[in-house]
Amino acid sequence: MNHDERITELESRVAFQEDALDKLNDVISHQDKTISELKKLITAFNQQLKTVGQENQGISFNDAPPPHY
Repeated sequence: MNHDERITELESRVAFQEDALDKLNDVISHQDKTISELKKLITAFNQQLKTVGQENQGISFNDAPPPHY
């Protein structure tokens, strides 16, 4: 293999690696956005649970279910 062929092969490999890195970056960006949205949903869900818990303070969820269950 001469120098020109080796340089062409290395350039091809670098281009492939750059493309792979760009694709991985896109995936990571999408995952980061999804994680942020899920964190917001979990926060909202926890707030709803606290609100429901305060509204139903007389109900104990640790009680055994009725016999017909």
